Amino acid sequence: MISEAINKIRYNVISNYWRFLTCVGLNNTPKIPVSFVIEDADWAIKKVGESICKGIDKSNPKKVFTTTIPAKLINKIVHFGSQYMWVNWAKYMSSTNIFVASYFHGKPQDGLDIKKHVEQFLDLSSKLDKIVVSNSLVEKRLLNWGIERSKLIKIPLGVNTDLFKPATQFQREEIRNKLGFFKDEIVIGSFQKDGIGWKDGLEPKLIKGPDIFVEVIKRLRKNINVSVLLTGPARGYIKKHLEEMKIKYKHVFLKNYNELANFYHALDLYLITSREEGGPMGLMESLSSGIPVVSTNVGMSVDLILDGENGFLITNNNPNKICEKIIELIKLQEIQKISLKSREVAQSVDWKNVANDHWKYVYKPLLKKIS
Repeated sequence: MISEAINKIRYNVISNYWRFLTCVGLNNTPKIPVSFVIEDADWAIKKVGESICKGIDKSNPKKVFTTTIPAKLINKIVHFGSQYMWVNWAKYMSSTNIFVASYFHGKPQDGLDIKKHVEQFLDLSSKLDKIVVSNSLVEKRLLNWGIERSKLIKIPLGVNTDLFKPATQFQREEIRNKLGFFKDEIVIGSFQKDGIGWKDGLEPKLIKGPDIFVEVIKRLRKNINVSVLLTGPARGYIKKHLEEMKIKYKHVFLKNYNELANFYHALDLYLITSREEGGPMGLMESLSSGIPVVSTNVGMSVDLILDGENGFLITNNNPNKICEKIIELIKLQEIQKISLKSREVAQSVDWKNVANDHWKYVYKPLLKKIS
């Protein structure tokens, strides 16, 4: 309750401050029609917003910009990078704007906090002109909740295919040697935050499935020489269990996002054990890098993975079934074909295409509504 009161005061102060500056002619908000609202934290929402704006700017310069302070905006198309940001800011925004929000993931069954948030989002959905979803699972979910079909736009999350590329044999050997992985080890990657909070992450964020991941690795070790490569913050839960099981792993927290591309080169496969996802980003990055993906039936995996052709999809969260898929993958003789097809599907969701779809199907049709 205290934090909510503090947030309310904060939003009111910021909103009123920018409206005052506008009235006296001192608001230097760019004369650009579309604003994408991002967070300061250097994670997915920021990366998505910046990538979309950068892509649009190449073909439609000075049409879109990013901001972390949406309350200052008037007479613009304002795209909130997540449904949480929209719920937090909605009541403090000028009614002169046209509003768009991205809905990544979340359903009432995921917990009481998420249930409350979903209810708030649905209450505020009438103020939104468009809702962007990244996958067909969430699209169907919102339709079932009563969101109008005309408001929904399905546009996938993207990937920089120029940055995330298949490795040469030399690049693969170089990064594996640097990280201390040997030729006979099957290195499984997991590069997403899956602990609660931003510190050690010893308490698992269960919708990300770190408990399933640990159980899969535990069972795999009976049949193969498995090691794990982790990046990202709050990975303490997985690390603690790997140490208890005496399973070799390496965790590297990267400060520069571009460095991540090289770490995919060390992998034999990328494993997604989530119970709920919007993407995840690791899916597209792996596919673009030509790294086979084994994923639960979540997020964009359902739309992008053709089981056995460009990756492997599990229809439930059963650790035994996931292990069977991984072993099936390892035994494949024609793994190169999987890698090539992975790369092909990733190119269809390059940020250039994703940005163009946002402009063509979301922003451009709304421009005529700005007064």
